Amino acid sequence: MIEVCELKYSKATSRPARWVLAVRDDSDIQSAKDMDGMTVATELPITTGRFFEEQGVNVNVEYSWGTTEVKAKGKLVEGIVDITETGSSLRANNLKIVDTIMESTTRLIANKEAWADPARRQKIESIALLLQAAIDGKDKIGLKANIPRATLDKCLALMPAETAPTVADLTDSEFVSAEIVCTAIAGREITPKLYALGARGILMYPLNVVVH
Repeated sequence: MIEVCELKYSKATSRPARWVLAVRDDSDIQSAKDMDGMTVATELPITTGRFFEEQGVNVNVEYSWGTTEVKAKGKLVEGIVDITETGSSLRANNLKIVDTIMESTTRLIANKEAWADPARRQKIESIALLLQAAIDGKDKIGLKANIPRATLDKCLALMPAETAPTVADLTDSEFVSAEIVCTAIAGREITPKLYALGARGILMYPLNVVVH
């Protein structure tokens, strides 16, 4: 198999998903090394078993399918290994993280035969480009404004851009149109400042795809 690209995307954040060892909040366990002779429930038994072997800790790894948190909360097992992005589900079940087993991100994978075929490889690379562009556009907006020429330099200094803002003449010679791509947070911060400098017709619109 060929790893085409890494796609840094998950449901709640852009951070890698983590497989973590979690125990009850009231447990005295502080790390994996404190779990010798105990039972751990997980949907990832082989990797979990290998992790504890490398730690030199003898545990009973029990396969668990779904609602793994409940087993620890209900004191059916001493700990669980589960996947998390923010840890909110673990906290809601009165569990604390004491160790990280591994981190993972989404990857686009191609088989070697398809990758070796120029036509199919081109299609795969196009898919990779558009997937990455969709991720890059997820938190971005376009911002466009009509700016007085008298305050153009001050306005452009407020407008972040990868290279430079796009500036175009308008039929009204006293104004120009300026457009950038930025984060939604940046857009909200600079809009009132642009307005104070005389900018009008300020638009913010969502983006589906941004190709760098």
